[in-house]
Amino acid sequence: MPAVCTRCARQFPEDAPALSRSPIPGPLGKELAARVCADCWGDWQRMEVMVINELRLNFMDPKSQEILDQEIRRFFLLDGEAPPAA
Repeated sequence: MPAVCTRCARQFPEDAPALSRSPIPGPLGKELAARVCADCWGDWQRMEVMVINELRLNFMDPKSQEILDQEIRRFFLLDGEAPPAA
């Protein structure tokens, strides 16, 4: 059964490429692989650099990874948030 990307609402692997593996370790990575298409993951990778720089995340501080995980969840609408208005 095809999955629907939470970000773009396209079905994958039919309408959009699926991720070939979990993009990050742990439960969040598994959730992303199941709910996000590869195209939207590429969009996140570009956005991630801006998020890290804008929020001045320092990964020597464990809270930085928590903040980044929250931003990933927000970007991909994983917590049931409505998509942004077009």
